[in-house]
Amino acid sequence: MILVRASAGGRTGVGYTYCGAPAAAVVNETLSQVVQGRDALTPTASWAAMQHAVRNLGRPGLVAQAVSAVDIALWDLSARLTDQPLSLAVGAVRESVPVYGSGGFTSYDDQQLGDQLSGWVGEGIPRVKMKVGRDPDRDRHRVQVAREAVGPGTELFVDANGAYSRKQALGWAGVYADLGVRWFEEPVSSEDLEGLRLLRDRGPGWLDVAAGEYGFDLPYFHRMLTAGAVDCLQADVTRALGVSGLLRVAALCDARSMDLSLHCAPQAGAHVAAAVWHLRHLEYFHDHVRIEAKVFDGVLVPTSGRLVPDRSRPGMGLTVREADIADHLLG
Repeated sequence: MILVRASAGGRTGVGYTYCGAPAAAVVNETLSQVVQGRDALTPTASWAAMQHAVRNLGRPGLVAQAVSAVDIALWDLSARLTDQPLSLAVGAVRESVPVYGSGGFTSYDDQQLGDQLSGWVGEGIPRVKMKVGRDPDRDRHRVQVAREAVGPGTELFVDANGAYSRKQALGWAGVYADLGVRWFEEPVSSEDLEGLRLLRDRGPGWLDVAAGEYGFDLPYFHRMLTAGAVDCLQADVTRALGVSGLLRVAALCDARSMDLSLHCAPQAGAHVAAAVWHLRHLEYFHDHVRIEAKVFDGVLVPTSGRLVPDRSRPGMGLTVREADIADHLLG
């Protein structure tokens, strides 16, 4: 996690992204100089200035994630300065956000897989996701284990992380659909728009194809939507240029009546997701849930399968656990 703090008027906002340490250098050496001295109540203006400043650094990828972390911190700061929860500051259209439990890693044995997924169901989350594709010989068995663990009334998703070829993915789409799966994420590489479109057109009609978590700017999402590559678009607020960028991705979906699902980073994602009109759900990802609970006090936890941004606390309502992270800070 790259943690960013932005201060003005006696308040401090926090933002973050999940990225390698070089992203911190981009923040410290470039972005901090761009935003210092700007109006803390206009985070989008600072966001626009950062876009110009990073043109020669290569915006997609690590730089976009650095921008995302700073933008989240600036929005959090602005909301704190005006004593608003971030969800309201960005224009909430709902009070709560549906989530799905996400993990089910291919490194798990059957017991671990079943325990994790059924644990989320026991906590009231009615949809769960597992990984597939690393060992195709075991995928059918693992999905059967998952289905037995969560029961017939739970939505079951699979995520291949682009592991299959087009023909493999098409074959597996039929297998997964027969096992009651309703969401097939990145069946092929998210860069293979033709392959995703092939799966969407020729796969079972009740199996949604999803991708987009590796989108870093608006042109990426525009190309994916124009290609008709997905049934539900994904975007990550800590990658897609922050709150300011994510809201623009949501507008692209609104123009097409296309659902948007937010990828990971549930504490930041919950507030932004509350402002997404065509929202499907938010990924409650095991690793990020664990890390965010270690770094922050005030984290949201699901209630009846939903995250409810706290409207009594300004910003994201998070407080950094300074003593717990002091030994891990890079500067």
